[in-house]
Amino acid sequence: MKIALVTDSTAYLPKDVLDKYNVYVIPLSVVFENDSYREGVDITTADFYKKVKTEENLPTTSQPAIGELVNLYESLSKDYDAIISIHISKGLSGTFEASQTAGKMVENIQVYSIDSTITTIPQGFLVMEAGEMIKEGIKVEEIIDVLKSYTKNMTAYFMVADLSHLQRGGRLSGAQKIVGSLLNIKPVLHITDGQIKPFEKIRSKKKALKRILSLLEQDALNKTIKKVAFIHANNEEGALELERAFKDKYPHIETYISYFGPVIGTHLGEGALGATWYYEN
Repeated sequence: MKIALVTDSTAYLPKDVLDKYNVYVIPLSVVFENDSYREGVDITTADFYKKVKTEENLPTTSQPAIGELVNLYESLSKDYDAIISIHISKGLSGTFEASQTAGKMVENIQVYSIDSTITTIPQGFLVMEAGEMIKEGIKVEEIIDVLKSYTKNMTAYFMVADLSHLQRGGRLSGAQKIVGSLLNIKPVLHITDGQIKPFEKIRSKKKALKRILSLLEQDALNKTIKKVAFIHANNEEGALELERAFKDKYPHIETYISYFGPVIGTHLGEGALGATWYYEN
């Protein structure tokens, strides 16, 4: 069986990985006033952060139209027997539901839509795992089972420079006015149950990042971590510092540097930093 692999642009996978696994990407968009830009197609991450600084109003985001997904799936049906389509958490976007609907509208091919329950590079990790299993010739039903098991073992912790982006966009669940800017509170956030939620209130950026590293190191001691990524919103040096601190203690664990692109960056704001990882059962 020939299996096609699809994801959306919020996985933020580099081109070499997309090419390695022959991944098809459906883009989400950011909207500045009346102008819509497909991330990774019409606007780069660097240009996005530059544009945000010059615009009077913050952008909004939009999911792909069902018709775009239908067209992609129909084109793939000519060369493939099945499609695995892995997407941003349904708690953060309607893209997964759009994939499900599009899959039912396409004839001659089975579409397996996967809710990653997360976003950014951990979503990308699922794509990479699927790509390896497809290369190994594993049956599609087995691949789906493995991916769903990994979604239960993925975690992401991060801090943002300004919570107002998340609050304004309605992406922060249970925030209840925890900005605390006058007290310099930098809450550690995490993605749980497919949503972004507060984890702990921390008094400074330095302490917040130290807490994130301690959570990672705790799992590194007690679990078999497969991959770790340090993610940033236009703050690569901050992510590299986190990686160096972790690698000093755990040089054997595979690490990546990744980023919050335009769509997720819209909700987190520039300066966000975090770590994400997943482990074997």
